[in-house]
Amino acid sequence: MSALTQAEAERLISSEALYLDQRRWDDWLDLYAEDAVYWVPAWKNESETTSSPDSEISLIYYEGRSSLADRIWRLKSGLSVASTPLRRTAHMVTNVLVEPGESDAAASATAAFAVHHFDPKRRSQHVFFGRYEYGFRRDERVWRIARKTTVLANDQIPTVADFYLL
Repeated sequence: MSALTQAEAERLISSEALYLDQRRWDDWLDLYAEDAVYWVPAWKNESETTSSPDSEISLIYYEGRSSLADRIWRLKSGLSVASTPLRRTAHMVTNVLVEPGESDAAASATAAFAVHHFDPKRRSQHVFFGRYEYGFRRDERVWRIARKTTVLANDQIPTVADFYLL
């Protein structure tokens, strides 16, 4: 087995973006490890984000793939009033940089992103942008997302923030 390549990381990150845009929730969820952590920290001040989801405010925090699966269930069920109707999204990801991990079964990457979304109910649109920070781990022969941190550069949020909007 070999280390995660640049092309593999770019494909994994691009697949995640496409699955979110196409609302392929199960395919998106399958990209994540069972113990994955999904975190969107808040900003403490103009230059520093929160550093602990356990003791500081987060915009979004899910621990474990089962927590992500629960959120997807709420979207699919129609019980999430704040998400009805779902906004239309277009994720753009660029500047992916892969860093090798301590073993061939782990790696990390960063990427810049912009997500354009349209709210059909309000007929309005917004763009979120910032940086993704990933931790990857090979599960058997498949690379999975073990950790994803989304650092929003524009955290003035005009709507409810949700995983598929970022």
